[in-house]
Amino acid sequence: MDLIFKQVRIDQDGALKDVAIENGKIVAIEDTIDATATRVINGEGRVLVPGFVESHIHLDKALIANRKPNLSGTLKEAIEVTASLKPTFSADDIYTRAKTALQELIIPNGVTFMRTHAEFDPSQGFTGFEVIMKLKEEFKDYIDIQVVAFPQEGIFKAPGTEAMMVEAMERGADVVGAVPYNDRDAKEHIDYVFELAKRFDKPLDLHQDFADDADKISIEYLAKKTIENGYQGKVSVGHLTAIAALPPEELQPILELMAEAGISVMALPATDLHLGARNDTYNVRRTVTPMRKLRDAGVNVCIATNNIRNAFTPYGTGDIVQTAMLAIPVAHLGGAADLPTVLPMITSNPAKALGLEGYGIAIGNNADMVLLDTTSYGDAIIDLPIKSVVVKSGRVTVETEKTVRFGLQ
Repeated sequence: MDLIFKQVRIDQDGALKDVAIENGKIVAIEDTIDATATRVINGEGRVLVPGFVESHIHLDKALIANRKPNLSGTLKEAIEVTASLKPTFSADDIYTRAKTALQELIIPNGVTFMRTHAEFDPSQGFTGFEVIMKLKEEFKDYIDIQVVAFPQEGIFKAPGTEAMMVEAMERGADVVGAVPYNDRDAKEHIDYVFELAKRFDKPLDLHQDFADDADKISIEYLAKKTIENGYQGKVSVGHLTAIAALPPEELQPILELMAEAGISVMALPATDLHLGARNDTYNVRRTVTPMRKLRDAGVNVCIATNNIRNAFTPYGTGDIVQTAMLAIPVAHLGGAADLPTVLPMITSNPAKALGLEGYGIAIGNNADMVLLDTTSYGDAIIDLPIKSVVVKSGRVTVETEKTVRFGLQ
């Protein structure tokens, strides 16, 4: 064998197992494996999980919070601030920032798969998009990256973007992106991106209904459109905060329709908590998509970072486990029956949303995994463990050692 993990916990059952890897694949999972290996890692009862999946992030806009702050903390000003800064971004600037953020996600934090939105518009051209495509290739041995063609400034209200969307797909974008609430007409925007997705046979990922109130939502239209086009399981949405303002009798039919359409939801608690409810003067709302209700309705729920230190989210380290920890109290996911559903929201659920094949710790699957410095599978999130060993395609790519010194000299 190339690599064997000895005595690790791989599921909620907690039984200790040995996991053997050869030629980038998991070839055996047994109580004890006696075979020799090029390397043996003694898990000592620690938890082994599939590689973390960062399903919604903007690398090209990372690490710019100190350049022009969002003083009001609103979504409106975040968009305005970022739009004013984008023409100043050079290729070298974007590369340096995006690479720094990417390394933070990979090296200490165990992310092995990512979907990043790369934006373009007539004012800045394809500079950011080109940089992200370059980084995708440069880091392919450490992380699989899906690039979303993202029209942040809208499509029809920013003349020239329609043609750029086509060109981005021709240049190799993996996913068609969209932002219906930031265009002249949400339905027109949705109609267009569906036609583009079908033309290039690509999935869709939309920034959807990002608002405190539900007076202008288009998720129901999107779900119906998904079913009409046979796109079940190929559509994801990020944010979706506005539906939290709907009363139960209005929300439930939408949740059921989303489940029928197979739409995945990327909850973005750090950003949405920061930007939401800025006009509430008392009893301030959480403004996070209703994760428990979505989950209970059969919708595939994921947790993601969105932004790292910019006008939308002026903090963050790229630690997806910490983001999941934030979601636990925010979304009331800390109960005995709820907590076990959180780890899948940064592993198997986003893997499903991204259409990843051969994902998960099972014989025959790809060997992408993280050894966590905790011995409790059920506490894998709330322990906020160090990611001790990261394996990508069967190779150890990151190792982190913990050194603790205690005592008086």
